[in-house]
Amino acid sequence: MAIIVNLDVMMARRKITLGELAARIGITQANLSILKTGKAKAIRFSTLNAICTVLQCQPADILEFRQE
Repeated sequence: MAIIVNLDVMMARRKITLGELAARIGITQANLSILKTGKAKAIRFSTLNAICTVLQCQPADILEFRQE
């Protein structure tokens, strides 16, 4: 897929764990892990908004398009 998820990079920069981020945005660790590993087929704007709010970043810091 041409969309790359860099959530792990932003989490490392902000020094936040998967469990802590999941709790703060209100989703399960399992669902956040699916997103983090790039296995998710979609993401809700409300979830993306919550992630960006907690990590104090822009959507482009998390999602990247790479031409295949």
